[in-house]
Amino acid sequence: MQMEKIREIASWKNVVSGAMEKEELIRSIQEKEGNTPCFRTAQASCQQYDCWWRLDCKPGEIKMLTQYSSPQ
Repeated sequence: MQMEKIREIASWKNVVSGAMEKEELIRSIQEKEGNTPCFRTAQASCQQYDCWWRLDCKPGEIKMLTQYSSPQ
């Protein structure tokens, strides 16, 4: 997700983005939502499949799941 969109989401959530880097800003949004601020923290597994940030956080995992879920 592009930083412009992330800053827009931060604004909706009343998170002041300032000069935060992408990872820090997303974690701040996660925390504001009451979620674990785990974006790109190298957690071994993640069960939050409906997370807005999952495609950026675990892109290889998404690709792997897509390959295995396609009809053959």
